[in-house]
Amino acid sequence: MKRLENRVAIITGGADGLGKAAANLFAKEGATVIIWDMNQDKGNETVIAIHANGGKASFFKVNTASYSEVEKATESVIKEFGKIDILINNAGITRDSTLKKMTPEQWQQVIDVNLTGVFYCAKCVSNNMVENGYGRIINTSSVVALYGNFGQTNYVATKAGVIGMTKTMARELGRKGVTVNAVAPGFIATDMVKKMPDEVLKAMEAKVPVGRLGLPEEIALAYLFLASDEAAYINGTTLSVDGGITI
Repeated sequence: MKRLENRVAIITGGADGLGKAAANLFAKEGATVIIWDMNQDKGNETVIAIHANGGKASFFKVNTASYSEVEKATESVIKEFGKIDILINNAGITRDSTLKKMTPEQWQQVIDVNLTGVFYCAKCVSNNMVENGYGRIINTSSVVALYGNFGQTNYVATKAGVIGMTKTMARELGRKGVTVNAVAPGFIATDMVKKMPDEVLKAMEAKVPVGRLGLPEEIALAYLFLASDEAAYINGTTLSVDGGITI
């Protein structure tokens, strides 16, 4: 039996990058994958690819920074698929700048998506999970939440906040059959990262004890484990998947 057989999984930011890798893997493991993303073209491409491989997937255009959109999308998923078993809060953005140059708009945009969006999705989706007495919520943090990063006051604040939110949600929801955990990826070779200059990539690799960048699929495997029944007794933890860079 596949690890996510008969599960319904929402993956935010699932149209590309880490979310896309997770969507593909979850579908292979038997889940019905629901992608929430703003990029309709890439979202539909991912759904078509999953269908071509025999998987089940649907796309919803959702701005996770809008409570009304998240609430409406949650209701639509429950109406169409009957339940929600898994939520991967993967959607995130960057608006990098030093503290001196960062504008209030840059600060707020990142807060809205990376922190408030996680709250909105967890709040709406967890209600159904609690009703069913089962759920897995995985929030995407980052290694920078653990040690900071130059020019990312806004991003680091959100990713550190996600860890705190994860622990609190785990305390509140654990006794109701819903576990909440976080994954903190390190330097991952997404398509966007691969476009960086070679010297930048080599410098990044040199900082990692295992000597290479991570693969999106390796983050997806961490999501999969925490979303599976094998992780039933793991609650409130942050799993660093970073090749040892935080050592």
